[in-house]
Amino acid sequence: MNIIDTTADLVGRDDAQPVEVGTFHGIGLGPGDPELLTVKAVRLIQASPVVAYFAKKGRRGNARTIVDRWLAPGVCEMPLLYPVTTEIHFADEGYVSALAGFYEEAAEAIALELSAGRDVALVCEGDPMFYGSFMHLFVRLKDRFKVSVTAGVTGMAGCWAAAGLPITWGDDVMTVLPGTLPEDALTARLKGTDAAVIMKLGTNFAKVRAAIEAAGLTGRAVYVERGTMEGEAVMPLADKTDDKAPYFSLILIPGEGRRP
Repeated sequence: MNIIDTTADLVGRDDAQPVEVGTFHGIGLGPGDPELLTVKAVRLIQASPVVAYFAKKGRRGNARTIVDRWLAPGVCEMPLLYPVTTEIHFADEGYVSALAGFYEEAAEAIALELSAGRDVALVCEGDPMFYGSFMHLFVRLKDRFKVSVTAGVTGMAGCWAAAGLPITWGDDVMTVLPGTLPEDALTARLKGTDAAVIMKLGTNFAKVRAAIEAAGLTGRAVYVERGTMEGEAVMPLADKTDDKAPYFSLILIPGEGRRP
C-alpha cells in the first residue's frame, strides 16, 4: 500500500490521519499460455482484492481467460468493456472520442477503488507497456497513485518461440511494425531493416502481404496465429492462401546476420 498524507485537507479536525490508498498494478500476462506468467505476476494477482481486465462487450476477454486458474476465491472482478473495437476505423474522430471517454471513465473507476484503500491489478495480454491499453490508464493515474508495472513475455516472443524461429543474429536490427501503416511505408521500412515483426494484421493482412512481397521478403516470412494458445497455427506466409487474420496473429521475418 502507498500512504498519502492528507492532513492539509483536514485542517481544523482533531482526528486528521494519513489516508491509506491502494496501489495500481499493471500486470503482463504473456502471450496466452497461462504457464508463461511470471512468479511475480501470479503473486500480485492472487494478492490483489480487485482484478480489472479489458474486454469487448459480450465477451469474457482473453486476459480474463488467461488468469482463470490464478484468481483467488472471492476476488472482486472489474471488467472494462470497450465501447468500440474494430467497428470504426481507429483514425475516425468518433473512435478517438469514444475511446478517450472510455479510458477516462475506467481510470476514475479504478481511482475509486484505490482511494478506498484497495489495490487494483489490471491484467494485460503480453507486456503492459507494449501497444497495451494499460498505458492509457497509466498516464491518467501515475501522478495520483502509486503504480507498479510487472513486465510480461511479449506476444512476438511467444510467437517466435512457438515457430522455433531465431529472429535476430549478431548485430541484426529488428523493426516492429503495425500493419495499420500505409503499404508504401511498410515496404520502405521492411527494406531498411534486417528482421521484422508485423503486428495488427486483421483487415490489414492483404496490404501487409503486398508490402512484404514488394520488399522481396515473402520467402523469409512466417505467419503465426494464436501463438502459445489453443488453436495455434504456424506456417510460411507463402503457404497462407487466404487474407483472413484474427487479432492474435502476426508475421515474423527473421534476420540473417552474422553467426558463428
